Amino acid sequence: MKIAVLAGDGIGPEIVEQALRVLKVLRDEGLAMEFIEAPLGGQAYDAYGSPYPEFTQKICHEADAVLLGAVGGPQYDQLDRPLRPERGLLAIRKDLGLFANLRPAVLFPELANASTLKPEVVAGLDIMIVRELTGDVYFGQPRGMRVNDKGEREGFNTMIYSESEVRRIAHVAFGIAMKRGKKLCSVDKANVLETTEFWKEIVIDVGREYPEVELSHMYVDNAAMQLIRNPKQFDVIVTGNIFGDILSDEASMLTGSIGMLASASLNETKKGLYEPSHGSAPDIAGKNLANPLATIMSAAMMLRYSFGLEAAAGRIENAVKKVLASGYRTADIYEPGTKKLTCSEMGDQVVAAM
Repeated sequence: MKIAVLAGDGIGPEIVEQALRVLKVLRDEGLAMEFIEAPLGGQAYDAYGSPYPEFTQKICHEADAVLLGAVGGPQYDQLDRPLRPERGLLAIRKDLGLFANLRPAVLFPELANASTLKPEVVAGLDIMIVRELTGDVYFGQPRGMRVNDKGEREGFNTMIYSESEVRRIAHVAFGIAMKRGKKLCSVDKANVLETTEFWKEIVIDVGREYPEVELSHMYVDNAAMQLIRNPKQFDVIVTGNIFGDILSDEASMLTGSIGMLASASLNETKKGLYEPSHGSAPDIAGKNLANPLATIMSAAMMLRYSFGLEAAAGRIENAVKKVLASGYRTADIYEPGTKKLTCSEMGDQVVAAM
């Protein structure tokens, strides 16, 4: 397995280092892995003048999967928009055709008190959000800023989806629902936006191929409310790029910390980019304080979704569960009575549990 490793910016190098330590336990036991490092984001801009340089593109195309830390930092905010670190992330998603973003929101029993919601509301939470990643208003054309015919400045973006884009993400979502609780909620704004009315029509049509799955529909504003009011009503949620971006971050906080949430972005060949759901956290970068568990569990998702290694993925996830059950915490999930660890110390514990 050839894995491109893009540590990125901020806390990225720290958390990726711990994930690699865990993967190397499996490699040392005989699982064939090769790790090839490359820059992305601000790190890449500093070295090559581009957030996604040709050097990195070549490595990512040749790899079987990509493990990413995080990108971005305030020092890059004044760059022209095409040069900013976040553009590197958008570019790699588009370049590799990573159209399906899987964002699990799972609450470990030991962290029920870390959530801002009452434990009885979130205990047992296990949601999978399937977000379309390469279409919608983030990529639609035309886009830009201009002066209108009244002489006033305005900004504009285009929300657009093709039928093939909606069909392929719907098939992914229904396939995941079939392996879980056979419940799928499609989130749209069909009462206002023609694009999402079209989305709903296509999802309903694809649903006829999955008669065992109970399909429901919900407007995005109601879905945002229901995630707080009664999150356990959901099993799998499928939605477009911008709605998924917002709802998946909201769902992440139900679990107590965004530092606990992994993610996978897959293309049609199951090649994937695996990264934690959080950002680069520049305020704690270099201080050995970050929570590496989301990145470690992203590595587990990589083994499962790109390589079909269910047992190896489960072994990593069980090690994380064991560490949490033993009372070990990083600062973001710490509570009195538990033991606070640094980023590298949490890595030590997961490796030991492996």
